[in-house]
Amino acid sequence: MPDVDAPDADADAEVSEQQVTPDGRAIRFLRAAGQALTVRLIRLAASLTGGVLMYLSFPPVGWWWAAFPSLALLGWVLTRSQTTRAGGFGYGLLFGLAFYLPLLPWIGGLVGTGPWLALSLLQALFPAVFGLLAVLVRGLPGWPVWFAAEWVVAEWLKSSVPFGGFPWGVVAYGQAEGPLVPLAQIGGAPLVSAAVALVGFSLTALLLEVVLWWRRTHPAAGSDAARPEAVLPGVCICVVLLATALVWPGVRQAGVGAGEHPSVTVAAVQGNVPRLGLDFNAQRRAVLDNHVAETLRLAQDVRAGRAPQPMVVIWPENASDIDPLRNTDAAAAISEAARAIQAPILVGTVLAAPGYTRSSPVATNTVLVWEPETGPQDRHDKRIVQPFGEYLPWRSFFKRFSSYADRAGYFQPGEGSGVVQAAGIPIGVATCWEVIFDRAVRHSVRNGAQLLAVPTNNATFDAAMSAQQLAFARLRAVEHDRYVVVAGTTGISAVIAPDGHALSSTEFFEPAYLDNAVRLKSNITFATDWGPVVQWVLVGFGLAGVIAAMLHNGRFVRVRKKAGTRTRNGSQDELTEQEQPGEGSEDEGTA
Repeated sequence: MPDVDAPDADADAEVSEQQVTPDGRAIRFLRAAGQALTVRLIRLAASLTGGVLMYLSFPPVGWWWAAFPSLALLGWVLTRSQTTRAGGFGYGLLFGLAFYLPLLPWIGGLVGTGPWLALSLLQALFPAVFGLLAVLVRGLPGWPVWFAAEWVVAEWLKSSVPFGGFPWGVVAYGQAEGPLVPLAQIGGAPLVSAAVALVGFSLTALLLEVVLWWRRTHPAAGSDAARPEAVLPGVCICVVLLATALVWPGVRQAGVGAGEHPSVTVAAVQGNVPRLGLDFNAQRRAVLDNHVAETLRLAQDVRAGRAPQPMVVIWPENASDIDPLRNTDAAAAISEAARAIQAPILVGTVLAAPGYTRSSPVATNTVLVWEPETGPQDRHDKRIVQPFGEYLPWRSFFKRFSSYADRAGYFQPGEGSGVVQAAGIPIGVATCWEVIFDRAVRHSVRNGAQLLAVPTNNATFDAAMSAQQLAFARLRAVEHDRYVVVAGTTGISAVIAPDGHALSSTEFFEPAYLDNAVRLKSNITFATDWGPVVQWVLVGFGLAGVIAAMLHNGRFVRVRKKAGTRTRNGSQDELTEQEQPGEGSEDEGTA
């Protein structure tokens, strides 16, 4: 028989509950709320810190190594069991804002604070999408691999949409000084980004394993983290390092140069502008005169033996914003410079396009090959024009919101091989904006370019933007095993070797010229031929992970059911929110 004198546990619990005062319940609520807020603040701080670290990995700071702890912090936030899919989107958005706001302030100097903030927010949406996808796939075995694949998916999206995409901020472009850049010769920027992401997220998994081991030896500390695999992330890091070590000797040798590749001397002229800013177009004749004068100075140094005779001279984009095919004075000035240096000049200019009128001044952003005696010969019309700068999509719509819409150009994209012939040299041209797109430079090299030229005009921006753009050119040099000559109106101009290091460079906002020997190369790298395939394999792997996670979890979005009724003792017959069979709880996410 039961002991009638034994205490009734349920009765005691009910009495104890009744004895809790309203003040006691309030204290318990505040304590729980404080703990929850502290946890969220830690994750918010980690996300913001990760974004700032990613910014620091890019020029002008250039701490390439900061990309690894950046992604490791973000990975830690997204693997927490309490981080929901909506939370993953939000933490990714904060990461993106902390990254892009300091990365893109030069946009504000061109069109004002509003567009800078809008562009930063738009770009931050892609890390946010990554955060959502990462939380979705974290329940799959080997989550660091899936996280890296989802990062590539997010970068592919940002490089594609909207209006052709904006690859500025792709992780690979912050690695020009880093040890993983040789991988660009295998898979271009997507593979370098994937490698950086894989190492960063693998570091998260390894550190979680260390923490878990420590907590197992100190049980009082407790842990809500599921056990991460230690072997897989270690193998991932080793695979990345081994692949880099295998590719590096070839890249290093390419930078040193080889005797079988013919050597030529190429010059880049940086004429500078009277003043920086949007009124650059009002200085058109002065800018042309500056480039003529700097070329004449180069010619004098050649005659005096202070500089070698170049076979080709490269002027920047917009070196002559006066159409030399319609303006005889501009044509005469360019011819004077070409005859003085006794070499063809690649002249960045603006030409009226068919259908040009005052109300619709359509034009092409063109590089003309200007011969000393015969004038203009070959030409490259910029194939990828910049939205909201060189042209305005939905012009009538955006004019309703900003007066800056009237400043956007009417440039039309060109067609062609991306290669011009000058002094018998096939030169691939990627004008300014084009260098950040994988397809532009690959198009030129596959059409026979043995040397790459990047004429650019950064007079409306600043030194930080120029340093970032130079990093893109350095990665292209490694990717396609070509020498790259960057010529800027205000800088930074540089001659870059195929291993990515600058043989010579100028300072920002000064007149200068570069005159260097380079080698003409005709070999094709794996990335040149198969880079798009590598990217699609990585993207396909990431999308396959999303599908696998949806099958593993049962569905992408939870199904909410109608709340059940409560019984007299407070129990609930039916949960307010139920997970369908096979969906898995959020707490499974760090497995």
